[in-house]
Amino acid sequence: MLTPADFPFAVGEDVARRVLAVARTIAPCLDSLPDESEEKKTAIAILTAVGAEVVARGSRQVASQRIGPAAVVYRDVGSAFTDDDRSALRGLCAAVTPAPGEPVGSFPKPSRSLERMWPEDC
Repeated sequence: MLTPADFPFAVGEDVARRVLAVARTIAPCLDSLPDESEEKKTAIAILTAVGAEVVARGSRQVASQRIGPAAVVYRDVGSAFTDDDRSALRGLCAAVTPAPGEPVGSFPKPSRSLERMWPEDC
């Protein structure tokens, strides 16, 4: 499981948590990446770069500016993810697919309505 402790010192814990929260909506499999795997190391590298972009608050992160009384409005954390970052994270999830023959997805819990549709004696 990815945690803020996986990030280097350049990114604070609060920023790391926010980046991880957005990243999990992009690629829900991030927490299932095996420890010490290349996929997890790649994910950490991508998320560290995104976190550094959030912290830098450069011109790419400015949503709007006013001159009188001076104000700068920054974009949200999700906008720090480039299209390349998003596709790379999704690609990591595609690399971690179940073995052939194993179930994929979630299945309904046994219930009386299912028992009527598929009785055990079939």
